[in-house]
Amino acid sequence: MEKDLAQEAIDLALSGKWDKAVKINEVILEENPKDVEALNRLARAYSELGNISKARKTAKNVLQVDPFNTIANKALEKWKELKRGETYKSHPSSAQSFLEEPGKTKIINLLHPGSTKIIAKLDAGDEVKLNTHSHKVSVCTKDGKYVGKLPDDLSARLRKLIKYGNEYKAYVKSANKKEVKIFIRETKRTAKLADIPSFSSEKIDYVSFTPPELVHKRGDVATNMENEEE
Repeated sequence: MEKDLAQEAIDLALSGKWDKAVKINEVILEENPKDVEALNRLARAYSELGNISKARKTAKNVLQVDPFNTIANKALEKWKELKRGETYKSHPSSAQSFLEEPGKTKIINLLHPGSTKIIAKLDAGDEVKLNTHSHKVSVCTKDGKYVGKLPDDLSARLRKLIKYGNEYKAYVKSANKKEVKIFIRETKRTAKLADIPSFSSEKIDYVSFTPPELVHKRGDVATNMENEEE
């Protein structure tokens, strides 16, 4: 029965039903007050509802049971920057959103992270926006707060791909005051770029769209993009 309740609590969190998630986790804790996973889920639910004081208290309860619990320690560090009622409401993404696909997804460390107060309000799974500019791609929260920027080589590549019609979504993979990682997924590939992957699977820069020996097979679009690279 407890396993069923735990799964229900997870499903409610994934659906963003935080009030109900609080109640289910509280039921679990009535049976087992030292259930660390339920305590962590409850702390997260409180934070999503803006009740930071209860979130902190619950996370501290986790550390009384498990002093080295990574989730609780990271949460408390993050919530130092928050006041009661402050949070970015998550728009939960399904687990499918984080499935890696060669050429279509990439995990990126952002450069020049924004304010720690902004980053403190982010959680894994939060959707963020990619904003293209003339010489960069910045990453912002759903309400327009700056989070960081993509590396220059990846920015150059995505600007061109977006210009030609590709579409992307991005989600927070992890966030703390030292670094922010995002997960980018290609959600639409224009027919003009049908055989051009968004991301290379090798650890090389992102500037070159195609190997020179393949350019002649990809038509004018690929050639034009090569010529436009900065």
